[in-house]
Amino acid sequence: MRIAVKVVFAGALLMLGGCSLFSGKAPSNLPAPLVEFTQSLNVRQAWTLPIGSASIFAFAPAADGGSVYAASADGTVTRVDAATGVVAWRINAGMRLTGGAGSDGNIVAVAGEKGILLAFDARGKKRWQAQVSSEILSAPGVGQGLVIVRSLDNRISAYDADTGERRWAVLRTLPSLTLRSASGVLVVPQATFLSLPGGRLSALNLANGDPWWEMAIGDPRGMTELERIVDASGTPVIVGRRVCAVAYQGRIGCFDAGSGTVHWVKPFSSDVGIGADDRTIYAANENGAVSAFSLDSGAVVWENKQLANRVLTTPVVLGHSVVVGDFEGYIHFLSSENGALIGRVRADSSAVLPTPIVVGSNAIFQTKAGTLIAFAAE
Repeated sequence: MRIAVKVVFAGALLMLGGCSLFSGKAPSNLPAPLVEFTQSLNVRQAWTLPIGSASIFAFAPAADGGSVYAASADGTVTRVDAATGVVAWRINAGMRLTGGAGSDGNIVAVAGEKGILLAFDARGKKRWQAQVSSEILSAPGVGQGLVIVRSLDNRISAYDADTGERRWAVLRTLPSLTLRSASGVLVVPQATFLSLPGGRLSALNLANGDPWWEMAIGDPRGMTELERIVDASGTPVIVGRRVCAVAYQGRIGCFDAGSGTVHWVKPFSSDVGIGADDRTIYAANENGAVSAFSLDSGAVVWENKQLANRVLTTPVVLGHSVVVGDFEGYIHFLSSENGALIGRVRADSSAVLPTPIVVGSNAIFQTKAGTLIAFAAE
């Protein structure tokens, strides 16, 4: 189980057994061998670009309009044309980075070492920096005139996107034992949705940080502290009026975005996020099984166990395929209709980082070794 090197005591923020969950290690359980299959999907590499190593962190690219923004541990921040891979600009933030990037097309925000939040304009010029209360591991959420971050001490802070002035901050209770996770921040008009330690899905008012509603997507169970760890994973996903999320050692489910009313929940355990289209929610569990759930009812549509223990990323939807990366740099394409393997390519020989994105007709992945690469399915 990956949890063995991904646990942190909240009081001292100390790692057990390793520096970070994003070390790119091989899984401790034997990974499934790559199965042979007839590749029925034509997958084309659209472009590739070296951007710098992720080191021990979980960098995720961000997109707005036709641009992709990506960061690396050495401080490099790059803006790339999403269709062609042509670099618009490349800058150095002046410090090592631990998380990023987030963008609304006007502001690009990244997390610097020792809890420094940095913001740049769309041309790569530095606008401001702010000191937050502790280390930031996940990409900032940017939108509606705000930059919002969750720091490792479970404080959610919102900053004015133009000036860097702090608008509000909310400190949430942190469980005694939690994953050192990089769960994301989703910003929509009037609200921000966050996956929080302890298996909570929270909706906050953008104006002042006050809670609109909060739901449990996992409840601590078991005899030991390790068995009782529950953490919401990845970034919540909005589909119409529903917000959906998943937790490690918890549940997967969809809720009314306005009220938090439960549409459905199912037992499930994942330490990465979920993908979605207008009918289906897709998730990879901690053991490498990829499942599809009906958006309306939560009924299981299909399950694929052929990628067991391959340390999968958050699934993304590209056309009629569901795409996941793994710890050896392979990208797997599954049919969205029945879960069958229909394509496979390789980014490089290092782990694919947990949160790929889709922009237009390209699925874009970032690897631990520092490859930013786009694939198109035809």
